[in-house]
Amino acid sequence: MSPAPPPRTPLSFAAVDLGASSGRVMVGTAGPGVLELREAHRFPNRPVRAGGTLYWDVLGLYRGVLDGLRKAGRAAPRGRLASVGVDSWAVDHGLLDASGALLGNPVHYRDGRTAGAAERAAAVLPPEELYAATGLQYQPFNTLHQLVAARGTPALEAARRLLLVPDLISYWLTGEAGTELTNASTTQLVDPRTGDWARPVAKAFGIDLSLFPPLRRPGDPAGELLGEVLEECGLDGPVPVTAVGSHDTASAVAGVPAESGRAFAYIATGTWSLAGVELEAPVLTEESRVANFTNELGVDGTVRYLRNIMGLWLLQECLRSWEAEGLAPELEALLREAAKAPALRSVVDAGDPAFLAPGRMPARIAEACRRTGQPVPRDPAETVRCVLDSLALAHRRAVADAQRLSGREVEVVHIVGGGARNELLCRLTADACGLPVVAGPAEAAAFGNVLVQARAAGAVRGDLAALRSLLRATRPLRHHEPMGDQAAWRRAEAAVCG
Repeated sequence: MSPAPPPRTPLSFAAVDLGASSGRVMVGTAGPGVLELREAHRFPNRPVRAGGTLYWDVLGLYRGVLDGLRKAGRAAPRGRLASVGVDSWAVDHGLLDASGALLGNPVHYRDGRTAGAAERAAAVLPPEELYAATGLQYQPFNTLHQLVAARGTPALEAARRLLLVPDLISYWLTGEAGTELTNASTTQLVDPRTGDWARPVAKAFGIDLSLFPPLRRPGDPAGELLGEVLEECGLDGPVPVTAVGSHDTASAVAGVPAESGRAFAYIATGTWSLAGVELEAPVLTEESRVANFTNELGVDGTVRYLRNIMGLWLLQECLRSWEAEGLAPELEALLREAAKAPALRSVVDAGDPAFLAPGRMPARIAEACRRTGQPVPRDPAETVRCVLDSLALAHRRAVADAQRLSGREVEVVHIVGGGARNELLCRLTADACGLPVVAGPAEAAAFGNVLVQARAAGAVRGDLAALRSLLRATRPLRHHEPMGDQAAWRRAEAAVCG
């Protein structure tokens, strides 16, 4: 039986895209040769510290989602949404009781409760065995470590369901529970070779996998908006919810406008920089583990082989510190001054866990420079230049290591996400990597989200390369050619790495 023909007119889709600092609901319109995206609603994501614990305000986020869907319905042509998809950051989760009620606000991955959990996990299963089974990089906040830290707590004891953040939002929208695979692959409980649970790992840690609802893959149906949601948002039903790459990086990598047949690296930039290559199979070698590369699952069975870098969090925290001190410098002016500052005067390790926690970021950067015998930044502009040089250097190291460890040589680097708007960062990354950089789209996660929905609805067709071809044909992109002295970047790398 031949597939149904695509609809005569493009369809509209709502992409719920929740980031670590803000959430947004975007309306995407897609059809043959058509791909458009516009923002319906943006809202802050402000964590809350209470009783010594840092939480996500998940109910506030859900309110933002509902407000966004209401505006999305008004913004969609003919007021009709063909589907809704939800993506967010990874690893964090909500625990539900037997009635489906949330047992407490999800704990933020930057909270200190996982201190020592990795060491306790290593006593159960050596890191090399855990990596060989799950392919996941070491991060102190991996879901596995969160569960180790939560063992014996009343909430975990009472829990009958564990839903990762985007699955929790989808559950509240539809009443149907599922575990989307790209996000599940960040829990350190999935075997990237099979795309199924790593049951021996779960057994070793005494984790009951029945806590997790059945796995879904991008493009699978995830229910329909509940009647109460339709009424709240003023939408005409039925409106299906479609599983997308619910880890926002999975959606962002699907939204990389790569040319078919041209080997590429990607850097998904935002609060984090996720830098790596797209593969068909995971790399589970001991050398890969020591280099702290992760094998996360992507759209259409791909593997996102990447390294986490602290990202624009460093800059965001500097701006917050200066604002608290009453300085409140304007970012665009700072970037202009930073572009004039001496290149590579001081660099820090942008992957250093010392920068993970919030607060005092300019002082901590100064301390790192002092500790490594480098000049301390003298003003905000020099601090910003240090941050951007350091991020470009970390991008260089990650792209080079990804090629070496995977055996996949690349011809171009794609920068997507919020950092694609930062022209200085993109130019420095091209110089550092010695490779052309293609910047954009900034809203790659929302585009990847919409494209998966649109394909599931039959509005567009084809494999991942075809989806990217549509993206490339409809979006403006900026190109940066490498310039400057590679020897200077090698010297800076030696200053950081020793």
